Amino acid sequence: METFENLNSWLNNAEEWLWTWVGTGIVAIVALYFTFRTGAVQIRMIPNMLRSITERTQKDESAPDRRKSLSSFQAFTVSAAARVGTGNISGVAGAIFLGGPGAVVWMWVMAIFTSAASFIESTLAQLYKARRADTYKGGPAFYIHRGLGSRVFGGIFAVLFIFCFALAFTSLQANTIVDAVDGAVAVYTDPEALPWLPIVIGAILAAFTAFIVIGGMRRVATVAQNLVPLMALIYLVLGLIIVLTNAEELPRVISQLFTGAFDFQAVGGGAVGTAIMHGVQRGMLSNEAGMGSVPNVAATSSISHPVKQGLVQTLGVYFDTLLVCSITAFIVLVAFPDVSAGGEGLVMVQESLTSSFGALGAVALAAIMFLLAFTSVLGNYSYGEANMNYLTRSRGWLQAFGWAVTLMVFIGSVISVELAWSIAGVSMIVIAVINLVVITLLSKPALILFHHYQTERKAGRNPIFLASDLPEIENVECWEKEDVQDYLDARDGQREVLGGPN
Repeated sequence: METFENLNSWLNNAEEWLWTWVGTGIVAIVALYFTFRTGAVQIRMIPNMLRSITERTQKDESAPDRRKSLSSFQAFTVSAAARVGTGNISGVAGAIFLGGPGAVVWMWVMAIFTSAASFIESTLAQLYKARRADTYKGGPAFYIHRGLGSRVFGGIFAVLFIFCFALAFTSLQANTIVDAVDGAVAVYTDPEALPWLPIVIGAILAAFTAFIVIGGMRRVATVAQNLVPLMALIYLVLGLIIVLTNAEELPRVISQLFTGAFDFQAVGGGAVGTAIMHGVQRGMLSNEAGMGSVPNVAATSSISHPVKQGLVQTLGVYFDTLLVCSITAFIVLVAFPDVSAGGEGLVMVQESLTSSFGALGAVALAAIMFLLAFTSVLGNYSYGEANMNYLTRSRGWLQAFGWAVTLMVFIGSVISVELAWSIAGVSMIVIAVINLVVITLLSKPALILFHHYQTERKAGRNPIFLASDLPEIENVECWEKEDVQDYLDARDGQREVLGGPN
């Protein structure tokens, strides 16, 4: 026990030092750089984001569902499955507890600016994706290899990434499910009287995980596209009920948020610094913009132009932070005007829902956290699976990876919540810093692609990209005619109907 306490203490200190002196500064600089270089793509191209998310994928008669790969919407929901999880509830509540209400405002600011980094990394993932069986694979390991020309560095990143997301973050999601169930049980009895509960929950979660992940990415995508809208809707409805029934509290809550974010006189400005650090940290944990995680799913979709998936995943950042995280913030602050009187993380959310809905509130939160965290497990599996595909094409190793994820679900269910958060926090900053440096070095091809996309749009055409269009971008495996043939046929058909070039 003492060993685990020492490990947790060391990880906490390391996490705080890394975020204070490294993470926050690098995230801010890279986010501002990409916002400037893209002309604030994340703001001025929102209509294009909405248009791209509905684009259909190509057909493949040999595939089980007749699709060549995942659609833009499926890629969006799989990445949302990983994004919308513990960070949106316990992570936001934890940021408020540690950094004050002002941390939420800095989460919003961070989301708006770092979504430009999400655009760049997802565009790069599409550009440098590779063909694997009946789908595509890609992500940081792939664009490090093809863009920077280093297979070894790509392999090192893939190994680090598998540990961070597929293992450390997976255990965190499972741990949060157990924490939420404990909160629901506490309404009726003392959870300590049921020492076997975490083991049983862990076994059930592991069984569900094994059934889905052993079925591969298509089964993961099918489950995600059905569960993500459901879980988001349930949580948003509960949150809106609390907000509407406490409408008179909204002016006070809004005042708390912005006062805490910009009160530079409080403790010599130290309070604002704390709010910024925790806002950036928990915000990145929530929406994962710039972390290199979402590109692993972004690469799997079959679309007509790499930039389209960059736009789709930019929209995902807004969905995660500006919508879901904001609901959590209002739920907490309506019930706890003095956040220091609440408990860290999930406790404040549980007590707020219980005060509004009674015991049913705690039970509802446990069910919501199960859906949120379990779909995050599936999303994290998809991230790790992409990196396993970079390291090996052996089916045996891929199956072994699926079983390793299943095992981490069980382990995460029985370890302490503090240790789970510490491991995830340190892993996250290491991965994020590496990826942000890499996408900055590779920004030129992404910006060239963005210019190509804009040129096509201005000409009134549906943007379609072929590798031969931009020969200056080297080491591109896909984007031959076979990768976009359906889109070319559709555009040619439209020309025939209109009687000339479109």
